[in-house]
Formats: sequence, C-alpha cells, structure tokens
Amino acid sequence: MKILLDTANLEKIREYVDSFPIVGVTTNPTILTREGGSDPVDTLIRIRQVLGKDRELHVQLTETTYKKMIEEAYIITRILGDNTYIKVPVSDVGLKVTKKLTEDGINVTQTAILTATQAMLAAEAGAKYVAPYVSRLDNIMGDGISTIADISEIFVNGGYETKILAASFKTAKQVLDTALAGAETATVSVDIFKKLYEHPITSSSIDGFTNDWTNTYGDTLLELFKKVNPNSHFGY
Repeated sequence: MKILLDTANLEKIREYVDSFPIVGVTTNPTILTREGGSDPVDTLIRIRQVLGKDRELHVQLTETTYKKMIEEAYIITRILGDNTYIKVPVSDVGLKVTKKLTEDGINVTQTAILTATQAMLAAEAGAKYVAPYVSRLDNIMGDGISTIADISEIFVNGGYETKILAASFKTAKQVLDTALAGAETATVSVDIFKKLYEHPITSSSIDGFTNDWTNTYGDTLLELFKKVNPNSHFGY
C-alpha cells in the first residue's frame, strides 16, 4: 500500500518525505485553515517545492459552482504542475466537474466518498482516485472497511483503473484493514503514520541488541571494522 501524508505542515512534510517512503501529500480546506497559515497559496507552492515534481499533491476545490470549479482546477494545476490531483467532493455537480476535468487530462480525486455507489459513479466519470472516509462511516454506524471491500470488488469486476485512496483514520489497525480489503493507497496523519511502524516490543528488542553488544564488545561493529581497515570509505 502506498502512503500519503494528510497534512499541510511544511516542517513535518520535509521531515517525513526525506526519511520515509511517502508518495505524496493530501490537503483539504479544513487542513489548510489549520496549518496553511495566512497564505494558503504560498503554503501549497512550498509543499510542491518540498515534494518535487514526482510526488503527488492533492488539493481540494473551494468553489461550489460548475464553471468556477473548472476555473479553479485549471489554475491550481497550472501553478502547482504535474502530479497535482484536484480533489472534487462527490455530488451531482462534482461528478460533472470530474467528467470534464478528466476529459481535459486533469487528474481528479473524488473525495468525501461514503458509499460504494458513489465510488462507482466517480470511476465512471474518470476519477483517478476515490477517497472513502473510513472513520466517518464507522461513526455513523456504517462499516468503513466493508465499504472499501465493496468498492474494490466493483472496480475489479468493472475493470476500472480508478484507485482507492482510503482516508479518515483514527487507528493504525484501520489502515491495515483497508489494505487487506483492497485499498491501494491511504492518506494518514503524522500520528497515525508513526503508529504504523512503532511497537514497544520492537523498541525493547532493539535496546536488548544494543545492550548485549555494548556490554560484550564496547565498540560498534562499524568502529571495529574501521580498526581493521581505517582507510576504506566503503563505497560512500
């Protein structure tokens, strides 16, 4: 499963893009109001600069009428460049916008997906991604993981190229379950991302290895090898 960060925090984006296998960043109006500062356009431009041209940047429209949404999508992609995905909330207008943008070669992520039929229509309209909300479904007595599985089955049966970009997570277990249910991609907060790789037993195991080695040999294996061949640069 490919992972994107769901944030507009430039410091965190820099840190995580440099250190982890992050394929992109997703934003939405709420995230930008919280983390985008006084100039959200400048923030998005800076995010693109940090990501480079090859990683994905997903930006949601703020206009609500057809013509204005199209205009907004064009200017966003023109300024932010390749691998920019326009997030369009699913609705009658949203599906119409998705169809038009797709025909014009603009990447669309259909967002705020809460049913498998919404995802199916988004795929028919040409969306590159659909973004189903896992926790929001669970909070209204729905089943986010089951919905992901239904969408995956529909896409396989229908031969759609549209990918699932699962969103809205409260736990790391939900991310695992969506991967098992067929989601190819997920966008997660920094806090959830940490939970994907952290584990107390792993940490205690690492501490145990370090203590056993240090108590026996003192120097690390790197230091011991350097003593054997101090002039070697080992290819770096």
